[in-house]
Amino acid sequence: MLGVRSGPDGQVAYLATPVAAAEVVPTLPEGVPPTRVLRFASHCVSGCANRVGPDCGLADRMLALPAPPDTAPVPRCHLRAHCKWWHQTGTAACHRCPAVATTPLADDTLAALVADPTTTREHLAAHLSHPAPPSPPAS
Repeated sequence: MLGVRSGPDGQVAYLATPVAAAEVVPTLPEGVPPTRVLRFASHCVSGCANRVGPDCGLADRMLALPAPPDTAPVPRCHLRAHCKWWHQTGTAACHRCPAVATTPLADDTLAALVADPTTTREHLAAHLSHPAPPSPPAS
């Protein structure tokens, strides 16, 4: 396991050392999907839906997420030495990684588009140039 999603924005707080998912998942409250609160890391496989040739399409799509200020430090990460995203896009991936989630927050259309393997750069460009208005509050 790489980290825990926390706060109202759902950003990932990274663990200092890896923890096996099998140790953490059973401790979650009943009804809480693990992908909603935990961030997992796994080895890249040739059959992954995000794979585009030798690269990870998710790493490319996540560059559409807002970048932090240039002065923001790169988050600490125990996975970086073996991280496909870091090797593919460098610190740009590291800065955006905390915003990536298996299950995006319901009102985060951009994160949902980034997570979807069928999203193209054209889809992202169209969304960024004309984002959908926020949903009205539930009555």
